[in-house]
Amino acid sequence: MLTVADSGIFPTRFLLSKADAFEYADQVLERWYPTLEEGNNKGIVVLVTSQKEGAVTGGPAFIQAVGDTVLDAVVSQNLPVLAVDEKYNEALYSSAKRLAAAIDGLPDPGGPQPKDAKRESNFKTKEETAEKRDQFTVVVGGLLVIAFVVPMAQYYAYVSKK
Repeated sequence: MLTVADSGIFPTRFLLSKADAFEYADQVLERWYPTLEEGNNKGIVVLVTSQKEGAVTGGPAFIQAVGDTVLDAVVSQNLPVLAVDEKYNEALYSSAKRLAAAIDGLPDPGGPQPKDAKRESNFKTKEETAEKRDQFTVVVGGLLVIAFVVPMAQYYAYVSKK
């Protein structure tokens, strides 16, 4: 019997030992479950937050129960799409739901849809800047005059008292 409780799901900020998330996941799985009998029904989901990527790996029974299509979908849809938006908990939770559905023989709930990242500029347009250019010039010029005149006046007042 294979359950989701047999799987490990954890995020990591960056990889210290391996450059690839899959190699790191395999290494962790081998360290936690050194024999095939121990790790046969176990699976692991790794999410690397700095690289916005992840990996799913496990023992032979886990891989067979989940299926290649769900594994590929989790790695290519759930983990990177939500990691780009920095929704790490949601990425791991939705991945666990998909894996659990595959293990239980339920239909795949599907992954998140990538959003079009159209960001509006917070800079003023050329026309808006041109409209207020005179005001900016007066303010900056006034500050420059104050920056030069005030110290000179203070020095004159200091010297004239002697």
